[in-house]
Amino acid sequence: MHTSAPERTTTRPAFAIGTMPWAIVRLVGAAAILAAVVNQLAVTMGNALQATTPYASHVPTVAANFLSFFTIESNIWSAVMLVIVAVWSLRSTGSVTPEPRWIAILLACGSTYMIVTGIVYNTLLRGIELPQGTTVAWANEMMHVVGPLLMLADVLFAPRRRCLGWGVVAITAVFPIVWAAYTLIRANLIINPRTGTRGWYPYPFLDPANVGGYLGVASYIVGIAVAILAVGAGVVWVSRKRGG
Repeated sequence: MHTSAPERTTTRPAFAIGTMPWAIVRLVGAAAILAAVVNQLAVTMGNALQATTPYASHVPTVAANFLSFFTIESNIWSAVMLVIVAVWSLRSTGSVTPEPRWIAILLACGSTYMIVTGIVYNTLLRGIELPQGTTVAWANEMMHVVGPLLMLADVLFAPRRRCLGWGVVAITAVFPIVWAAYTLIRANLIINPRTGTRGWYPYPFLDPANVGGYLGVASYIVGIAVAILAVGAGVVWVSRKRGG
């Protein structure tokens, strides 16, 4: 009797999409994502340098705040992984060997975070002004719509995907937990550059003053945690259907 292993080492072709064309898609997508992040950072830092109040012009705080957005971290993570997996696939063109396990896991994490970012932004945050300064319209759409759709397409169509074990779902939850703890601890140690008062939150649903206290914050965190685990499970499920 044959028993399938949790993680297999061969993969079927994915909808006839070749390794090289998809590697190019990944590289172009990564470049577009990084361009969006850099453009938004440049505008945000430019606003800080032109500010007249000491809090709004404190460049280290503004830069740290920018890099504390889950959206920014997810986009950078995904862009880096897209480059890594694209380079790996181009160097092994012609092989049917699936991506190395560490690449597959980190790529699954990036895909999960980007898909959740797209869901949360477009259901909870679209139209709400976020505290990063002037929003660059095209960069905003790139990071919250196009990027997440690209990562979803990568899950569904990229060739040579590895079949992952269900334990990877738990791994996808590690970074969001660390991020949430970091955000809530750091929040009251920071002077808000826009108001000059103590307390800075990247998203309004993390600010106790906006959601009825820390119980409200906890409910949002639990909801997002469930979404991350659900999307992570979906990404792993697809890898198990497509890989091997």
